[in-house]
Amino acid sequence: MSRSSEDSRVHWRNTLRRTALLLAIWSIAGPVCGILLVDRLNGLQIGGVPLGFWVSLQGSIYVFVVLIFLYALLSDRAERTGH
Repeated sequence: MSRSSEDSRVHWRNTLRRTALLLAIWSIAGPVCGILLVDRLNGLQIGGVPLGFWVSLQGSIYVFVVLIFLYALLSDRAERTGH
């Protein structure tokens, strides 16, 4: 196997691992914050609305957007270092 072929396999294995990890975080963030922690979060209010209600509606979307930026940052770093 050529060196370039091995580098390509390592690159894609790292890319898939990074993608799977970030998707796992996103798939856990919604249910954990929106369902399991809703009673605790309802103790806090933002603009008169319980925080648990707000998080269940918007929280996973914000987590998703943050993870997109994190993915871009990590991918850029991997491309620059060659890993």
